Amino acid sequence: MVARKTVAVIGAGVSGLAAAKAFDERGHIVVGFERTHDLGGVWEPSRSYPDVQTQSPKELYRFTDLPMPDDYPEWPKGPQVHAYLHSYADKHDLHRLFRLNTNVTGLDRRPDGKPGWRLALRSADHAWTEDVDFVAIATGQFSDKNILTFPGQDDFVAAGGTVLHSAEYTDPSLARDRHVLVLGGSKSATDLVVNAVRNGAASVSMVYREPVWRIPYFVGGINFKKLLYMRFQEGQFNGWNPTRAQRLRARVLKPLIWANFRGLETILKLQLGLRKWDMVPSVPIEKAVSCSIPIVTPGLFESFRDGRATPIRGTIERFEPGHAVLSSGRRVPCDVAALAVGWKLGIPYLAEEFRRTLIEPDGQYRVYRLAVNPDLPDLGFVGFNSSFCTVLSAEMIANWLVRFMDGQLADQPTEARMREDIEANLRWRRTERPAAQIYGGLCSAPFHFRHLDEIVADIGAPPVRRGWLAENFTPPDAETYGRYLAGARQYRAN
Repeated sequence: MVARKTVAVIGAGVSGLAAAKAFDERGHIVVGFERTHDLGGVWEPSRSYPDVQTQSPKELYRFTDLPMPDDYPEWPKGPQVHAYLHSYADKHDLHRLFRLNTNVTGLDRRPDGKPGWRLALRSADHAWTEDVDFVAIATGQFSDKNILTFPGQDDFVAAGGTVLHSAEYTDPSLARDRHVLVLGGSKSATDLVVNAVRNGAASVSMVYREPVWRIPYFVGGINFKKLLYMRFQEGQFNGWNPTRAQRLRARVLKPLIWANFRGLETILKLQLGLRKWDMVPSVPIEKAVSCSIPIVTPGLFESFRDGRATPIRGTIERFEPGHAVLSSGRRVPCDVAALAVGWKLGIPYLAEEFRRTLIEPDGQYRVYRLAVNPDLPDLGFVGFNSSFCTVLSAEMIANWLVRFMDGQLADQPTEARMREDIEANLRWRRTERPAAQIYGGLCSAPFHFRHLDEIVADIGAPPVRRGWLAENFTPPDAETYGRYLAGARQYRAN
């Protein structure tokens, strides 16, 4: 018999909705907390920049039991994703589980000595605490903006300049007839470059530190999902804890794998004109692929070619009224500086002693299955398993986590096994695949199938095979994983 527990879900984005549904479905009492006024996380319109769209095709950015509408484009826009998340919440009656405009300000062990945690909460001027049996942290990796300031910034702003984080760039009219500088080389940076160009900026400068490999939606005319989302292609990267057979296979196929990736690099260089813009990365693409690899914003390289935007390698050294001075000494006209410098990864409300247990000195997270730490009982993470198919990954780990909490995994790990696996994974990230250290090691890409295979095996879901060709040469199929979950042992807490 499984006892009913009170479970706090922190965050109401993709991961929070997946967690709330999974725990509620098993009969637990779910209390969700969302610090903003609406569900949707980063897809909530006030947190999104103009023209934001998914990097993943819609059939890969979905829950198992709800496809995106047929009339959505292959890569949906932000408002469409937001509407889709609301439709998922409506389908499973999840709105009732969340308290909006409620911020978690502290998380510590319960003072009464019972299992579970005490949350410190605040809503407007009201502050209080609540004790729960389990906490699912579902704030993901894009919760707190990374804010940078530079010398001379106050004088720059006083003279009429604007400095803002990319998530605050919500009004396209900001760019009209103004000199716009976008700092960063991520997908959000290139989206803002194209948006500023299309909205009549006087000039647009994209300032970035180092070139990175970028994948267009179509590589040589082939949809990129057929290149990066296949089990066959995934097997060409150096995954964690390889078996002896996998190591032998990698040695035998090394020349072919090398030729495959050199061919891909050649296509990208020619298709995007990377040499012309001094944007050829120094790191081989097979060593760089992770959650941070950006998709090319349509119109980006076209704006470089017609002179409406200029890529500049470097960073901002300081601001002067009307200009940004770069690390090279170059002065760039600047009225609006959009800082696409990402988000801070962390859990600031978690008590310091537990953060030290969770996070290594070099920023790497100690988590088993990217979801739990054996030294932090009654606590887990949904959405820390970032990937190219984020929604599916979040839903699968949420179903894993509720069963882990209830001791209902078919392969319930011991503490010793979790610690051993964590140490092995840390060694892999640091020595064999440095790219895996991105986001504190909280990224399963490009190993989607490997990660999902482990989750399915732990849950004990019977295999649903799609045939050898489909399994090896097509992307993950959300409905198939829904059948995995439906085939697992079902239960409800009492």
